[in-house]
Amino acid sequence: MFYTRREVGKLALASATLSAAFGAKLNSKFGGVQLGAISYSFNPISKPEPAIVIQSMLDLGLGELELTLDHCEALAGIPDISARFGGATLARGAVPAGASGATVGAVRAPMSPEQQAARAEAQARIAAWRASTTPATWAPVRRKLNDAGIKVTVLSGEMNDAMTDRDIEYQISMATGMGVKALNTSTTLTMARRIATLAEKHRMKIGYHGHDQTSDPNQTATLESYDTLMAAGNYNCINLDVGHFTAANYDAVAFIEKHHDRITSLHLKDRKKNHGGTVPWGTGDTPLQEILLLMKKNRYSFPANIEWEGVTTPAGSTLVGEMKKCVELCRKWLA
Repeated sequence: MFYTRREVGKLALASATLSAAFGAKLNSKFGGVQLGAISYSFNPISKPEPAIVIQSMLDLGLGELELTLDHCEALAGIPDISARFGGATLARGAVPAGASGATVGAVRAPMSPEQQAARAEAQARIAAWRASTTPATWAPVRRKLNDAGIKVTVLSGEMNDAMTDRDIEYQISMATGMGVKALNTSTTLTMARRIATLAEKHRMKIGYHGHDQTSDPNQTATLESYDTLMAAGNYNCINLDVGHFTAANYDAVAFIEKHHDRITSLHLKDRKKNHGGTVPWGTGDTPLQEILLLMKKNRYSFPANIEWEGVTTPAGSTLVGEMKKCVELCRKWLA
């Protein structure tokens, strides 16, 4: 079933209102382990509607959300940019700087002067809105989620080498306003050294998200790269994606036990070793059960967040339905 934007908003609002009315708080702490999800998991069904994220969390019974910047901005009221430029739709808060037109066959059609002007206007509106924000802009977002029984411990950002210090501080300001313990990001080691100074300045932990690109010395992927970024500053921490870590042929259980005090959160997915693909839980090499039992045994407080990506939803099922299977596995392992 498909819902209009207004219907989705009403649905999420009704759920949140009921949760608040009964003083309910979604409890997804099993065996002392805080289980949650990253809102990125819902992108196939939630762009550009963050209300679907809230409804999905309610459906899953998960009370811990790692909120991505685009969903956070949408909940805060960033201008809704839904114009089309040469056939490519620009969703709310997602104005690609390099968009040049639509693809016709194998040839990219040039944008018309009118489309170029509309894109420039859209980009200017987004830039002006972001420049007007303060930490206070984000407090209502936290309240909306709390009213639905959902807490946000970590925000998920994205920092690349082209960003200025002002761009980085915008994301840190968002994290500060949301009252989170850390801001996660995928980036290079070059950027991690730059970010370390700003993280120290604002006393904000930055959790660097690793991948399995072990052949690239500027990526967070090898054990040496994790050591390098942690040594760059006391606020440089780790957002360990246990699936990517396993695909890089490393032992996630041993790493977590050694560096638990520098971990902001885990991303849970199942992958094959030797840079193999992402697969349904239980069919890969990631020691998901062992990781969760280690967290239970040692009472680690950082959240373990499901990141659902790279797996085709089977016919007759749904994305949320597949994630429910992951939640039930975690409950079973941690019982």
